[in-house]
Amino acid sequence: MNQNLKNVVGNRHPMLLAAAEQIFGAGGKKLRPVIVFLVAHCTAQRAGFKELTDKHRRLAEITEMIHTASLVHDDVLDECDIRRGKKTINSMYGTRVAVLAGDFLFAQSSWFLANLDNLEVIKLISQVIADFANGEISQAASLFDTDITLEQYLDKSFYKTASLIAASCRSAAVFSDSPVEVKEAMYNYGKHLGLAFQVVDDILDFTQSTEQLGKPQGQDLASGNLTAPAIFALRKSPELLDIISSEFVEDGSMERALQLVRENGGIEEARLLARQQADLALAALECLPEGPSRRSLRLMVDYVLERIY
Repeated sequence: MNQNLKNVVGNRHPMLLAAAEQIFGAGGKKLRPVIVFLVAHCTAQRAGFKELTDKHRRLAEITEMIHTASLVHDDVLDECDIRRGKKTINSMYGTRVAVLAGDFLFAQSSWFLANLDNLEVIKLISQVIADFANGEISQAASLFDTDITLEQYLDKSFYKTASLIAASCRSAAVFSDSPVEVKEAMYNYGKHLGLAFQVVDDILDFTQSTEQLGKPQGQDLASGNLTAPAIFALRKSPELLDIISSEFVEDGSMERALQLVRENGGIEEARLLARQQADLALAALECLPEGPSRRSLRLMVDYVLERIY
């Protein structure tokens, strides 16, 4: 899969080829294609398939391509210099090349998607690309908005993180000729796993050091992006509301805001939210046959949660 991803770009342009090498050679856990393969194995086993199809394998590649394209664009929007311990495309080649590289990966993934010749999967994955933009726009429109609700936060988190995992899980079930109830269960597994993943990421922004995060602690809050810990703490702290509303104009206000989030139970309530989403993901696995792949899908949920304990 890794080699196929590098071959996607081909030799059309040396700079784009160098960008692709940087993107796909920068490591990363490849969690999304791993999840696709595990769901594919489980649903194929349920349907009596002896092995995965080429379409299952191509789906895993498409999923990683779309995820990587979104990261390239995210780094441009956030002006990030480091990703996965290496320089980002925008820091090496400039914003123009980074935007074009991201666009190229989205276009290539769409081309491969069309060649899978499955309208249901095309609709599912195409919606994901629109969801990415929707999530970024929703986030930009709600910066420093202390009236943001938990439902709005979860919607935004779905668009930015969970949509791709949910759609790719369901698509894997589609290629295993699964019945509707199994396809829906796999979508729910991906959705709730993705939401748990995003909530955990948002908790770490408050609990890990700058060295652990690779970026300043509380960067989301400082930029006005209010996530689960802050939303929960805002319900109990008028002082936190005032600080955020003033956009941290006073010296020391950022440090005080982080302290208030912790003191008002924001971290604990966000952990409970992550656990709730994780339990919903686990419940969705009940329709799958027991075996190594199902156990791995359960362990994937544990893996997501263990980072906050």
